[in-house]
Formats: sequence, structure tokens, C-alpha cells
Amino acid sequence: MSTKDTKETKDTKTAAILRVRARKSFVSFVSSVSSAAGFTLIELMVVLALITTLAAIGMNQYRNSQIYAKEAVLKEDLFRMRDAIDQYYADKNQYPATLDALVSDGYLRKLPDDPFTKQSTSWQTVPAEPDPNNPTAEPGVYDVKSGADGTALDGTKYADW
Repeated sequence: MSTKDTKETKDTKTAAILRVRARKSFVSFVSSVSSAAGFTLIELMVVLALITTLAAIGMNQYRNSQIYAKEAVLKEDLFRMRDAIDQYYADKNQYPATLDALVSDGYLRKLPDDPFTKQSTSWQTVPAEPDPNNPTAEPGVYDVKSGADGTALDGTKYADW
């Protein structure tokens, strides 16, 4: 065998080896791509469980924020009505006979709706002590409370505010 034949044989062998390596490399690349192309059922279930958990937490926060907003409105309404009752008493030296007297005399524009009962007629009034100087006079409205039956986020009853 001549050196030329030996060189051609080596070149042929080298080319064959490179072709085999390239083919193996391509096959391993294709198999790795095809195995990584999708998600397993377990991976999908884990992702679904995480999304469900986060959605449940978000819904709970949303509900609590709505209740918190209604409680803030109730506190503000009670404060405004009690302030109007005090102003009425300071001006006229007697308590209003009803909550509607606060509206008719201009101390309130209108009676606010209770945010939980959604009615302006559900307010509970607390009568004043009878006047010892005028026992025949009606005692009037000393305080106002919510007519809602529920319990606040802090554990107190709305009717006790």
C-alpha cells in the first residue's frame, strides 16, 4: 500500500467517523428537544395547585377589603349623625324627637343608608334621659346605633358601635 492509499483510507475513516459523530450528535439533540418539548402531568398539577391557592388568597383579601370599607363608612355615618345630634342639642337645648328632625332642621342633608342593611330606616335610636325640669317633654334621641345584626372584623357587634 502506498502512502497515497493510506492517506485516502485515513481520510475516508476520518470522514466516516465525523459523519457518525454528527449523526449521533443530531440524534441526541433531536431526542433532547422532543423530551423537553412538553410538560408532565405532575408539573401541570403543581402549577394548577399554586394558581388555585393564590386565587383563594386573593378572593379572601378582596372580601375582607369590602367589609373593611363598609365598616369605615358605618363609623363615619355614626360619627356624623352623633355630631348632628350634639349640634341640635347645643342649639335648641333639647334632643331631636326623631332622626328625621335632624334632616328637616338642616343638620343633615339626608339620613345616610346603613352600609350593611342598605336602608336609612334601620338605624336604632337611644332615647335621652327625661329632663327633670320638664318631665312632660319627650326625651328625644340621645344616640344612634346601627341596625345591622353582623359582627365586625374586630369581633364586636355593629349594633354596639
